[in-house]
Amino acid sequence: MSLLKTIDPNPSFEPKHRTAEPDRLIAGSPAFKTWLQDTAKDGRVNTGVFEATPGETHSIKGETFEFCHLVHGVIELTEKGKEPVIYRAGDSFVMKPGYVGVWKTIETVRKIFVTVT
Repeated sequence: MSLLKTIDPNPSFEPKHRTAEPDRLIAGSPAFKTWLQDTAKDGRVNTGVFEATPGETHSIKGETFEFCHLVHGVIELTEKGKEPVIYRAGDSFVMKPGYVGVWKTIETVRKIFVTVT
């Protein structure tokens, strides 16, 4: 087993499809695709690619730490009680455990992610 894993930003296998949970949906009808490419530590660390179409949802991280690198698209994140922040292709950010806010996909976004729970 190799301890080096390349994450393909354009995977060729079928993603997991889903839509926003009704209690998380704010506006639009965003559709989500997830290509899980690696898991470790008994499923506590996950790495892959995520894509979302335009829409607006509540983002609640709970106990999850998430690193994101945008491959393409534009989003606006608004942490509860803070000013909105715009992220574009090429940008990276972290949402720490306890993060609560709004995720607004302005242009279809694709990101590479690493989550740790």
